[in-house]
Parts: sequence; structure tokens; C-alpha cells
Amino acid sequence: MSAATRVFVARLAGTQVFDPIGDEVGRVRDVVVLVRAKGAPRAVGLVVEVPGRRRVFLPLTRVTSIDAGQVISTGLLNMRRFEQRAMESLVLGELLDRRVRLTDGSGEATVEDLSIIRQRTGDWLVDQLFVRRGQHARGLTLRRRGETLVVPVGAVTGLAGSTQEQGAAKLLEAYEDMRPADLADALHELGDARRQEVATALDDERLADVLEELPEDDQVAILSRLEAPRAADVLEAMQPDDAADLLNELPDEQAARLLELMEPEEAKDVRRLLSYDEDTAGGLMTTEPVILGPETTIATALAQIRRQDLPPALASMVFVARPPLETPTGRFLGVAHFQRLLREPPHESVGSVLDRDTEWLTPEAPVGRVTRLLAAYDLLALPVLDGEKRLLGAVSVDDVLDHILPDDWREHVDEDLEEVPRG
Repeated sequence: MSAATRVFVARLAGTQVFDPIGDEVGRVRDVVVLVRAKGAPRAVGLVVEVPGRRRVFLPLTRVTSIDAGQVISTGLLNMRRFEQRAMESLVLGELLDRRVRLTDGSGEATVEDLSIIRQRTGDWLVDQLFVRRGQHARGLTLRRRGETLVVPVGAVTGLAGSTQEQGAAKLLEAYEDMRPADLADALHELGDARRQEVATALDDERLADVLEELPEDDQVAILSRLEAPRAADVLEAMQPDDAADLLNELPDEQAARLLELMEPEEAKDVRRLLSYDEDTAGGLMTTEPVILGPETTIATALAQIRRQDLPPALASMVFVARPPLETPTGRFLGVAHFQRLLREPPHESVGSVLDRDTEWLTPEAPVGRVTRLLAAYDLLALPVLDGEKRLLGAVSVDDVLDHILPDDWREHVDEDLEEVPRG
């Protein structure tokens, strides 16, 4: 790289990182800088997301090229999970959308991007800020206004501040293409205050999807700091079983208040799930699998399981019952497996391809029985029936895994990964 290489950090988000032989090793998720009392902030490395959604540290001293939408690294990548140190700041996570004051006395502005430039010594320094005067945007829904300008980093004060409230627009723009599980990982790595700012700026549906992927402590912290009406709206957007699990972690008074604020139809399913023990099929099940009548065509059934919001495990089969088709349904008839549906004419009815001998669970069945049946019959989901053979819901394999894995499984470091200091 030439000594004059300049990189705009916001554009780095999501950039592919390659090793010297051209194999992709991950994607850039942030840039680590040291904001010093004197002198320009120094960029020291990249936070790179590698397979398995692990975030690791790549020192800029091991980066040989940043151009054409790619980063080329040299040497082995340290696979230890990135842990932010006390003097470090994350550009995307902490500095963008920060309010700073211009030293020429013309007022405040919001940081929308910054550039780092490589010195002849090999160090990378922050040299310029792209800022916008005027209104402070608070999320993606607020249109930004005001004059934009590029200023030297020394022309502002307040970049090192950590207590002031920030917006989240630029960070969300950088992360808008991320899957909920990946965005959840990104939020988990942020400080408490910044995590709450970003979560508050997400719309209800997106926040609901992300909460379902976060550890319980993070879920409780985020939901508890939302205004109660907003928290109730987010719970309505979650899968009923996930909403029930989250409410179980809240104080009884707070949970009862949120249930009262939810729409009655949405709250009904959640209340029913809360009545079951957590270690039973009833406590694990969702009340919203794909449920169809026996006369429904196979074409319609395939359209239903193609829904983007449907978890893959629940898309493996449709549950067929007599009306009513909302849980608890009329008499349960059987399931139609996805692969069987693909093999039959689309005009045929799902009632003609039923597996009527599929195993089923009572809501009181312990989690051990659930896991044994899923494993024994190679299934991704099982129906849960009451004493009258009405469908109450379905337990999916992902619900079971979430329940039996350790609480900190998202943070677990594989034992065979190299544990070495940062280079």
C-alpha cells in the first residue's frame, strides 16, 4: 500500500477479508481506534466476523491492501474472540452518529463517517471527519437535514466523549443487510448504553427478530428499558413461545403489566404458554405452526411454508386439522411432510398425503421425551395435542436446542481454537 492510502470507514462495513492466497476468511464489522487526549486517533485493527459468527481482531499491521471492496491480510488470523479493551473505541459501534462541537464556534454536528490514512511509519491515523450540521437523526426513519462538510479531526471536540446520547442511523445503515442472529451478535458486543440506543432505533419487527437471538440477560435489559407500550408492541411481534420465555424472566408485576398492554388475541397465546412448565412440551412449543384444513391444495400448502418469516424447522411440515384452524384446533388429523408435498400434483389436497402415524406429545411431556422422539424419528418438529386430540402447537428442534444448551452457548469459545495474544 502507498503511504497516501485513505479509507472511509463506513464503507468498510461488510467488506470481504482475504488471506494471501485468495481465500475469504471473513467480513469487516468494525474498526478499532485509540482516541487519545493529544494527537489524532490511531486505528489499530479491524473487527472481522469469521464463520460461526465469531468476531476476531485483525491488526492493521497485518493488512497489506484495502481497495476495490476487499481487504487482503497476511499471516495467520488469531481466532480468539475479540474483546474490546478499555482505551479502545469502535468506529461503527461508538463514534458514528456522535455529536461533536466544531472548534470554529459554528456549533454542533453529527459524525457520519471518518477516514483513516496510512502514514509512512505504517501507522493508521484518523485524519478527517464527514459531519452534518443541524438535526440529530435518531434512527433510520428520520430524514437527515443540514449542511454536510469534511473537516480535519482536530477541528472538533467531543469525539472521545462516552456519556452523551447518540443516534443510531449510521450504525443501522451499516448493519441493515445482516441476519437477525448476526445483528444480535453485533449488539451483544456493544456497551450497555450503545446497545440500548441501537435497539430503540430498530423497528418493532426487526427488534423482535433480534431479541429472539440474544442471550436472556440482554433481552431483559433491552425490553426493561423500553417504554411499556413499545415493549408490548415488540412482544406482539415476537413468536409467542419466545415472548413467553422472555416474560418468564421479568418480575411478575412487570410481566403482568406488559400482558395487559398487548392486544388480547396476541396475549391469549402467550398466557396459555406461560401456564406450562418451562421443561415440558407445552413450555417449549409455539402456537403458530402452519395449520391447514384437509381440503387445502398442495399448491397452497407449499406457498404457506415458503413464507420468509417461518423458521426452517417449522417449514418442514404442515399440520392438518379440522376447523377451527387456530390453536387449539379441531381434531388433529396428521402432518404433511415437505418432501412428500414436492412429489405430488399441486392440485391434490393435503388430506391425501397425510402421515397419520406421526408421533405426538402431550403438553406435560418432559423435555427428555421431546428430544428422544425428535432424534428417533429424524424429525424437525412434533405436534402437541390435548386429551381431545386437538392441536395446541408444535415443538421444533431449534426450541429444544435453545433450551438444553448452556445459557452462555453464544459466547462459548471452541476448545480447539488457538488462544494467542493479539499481534
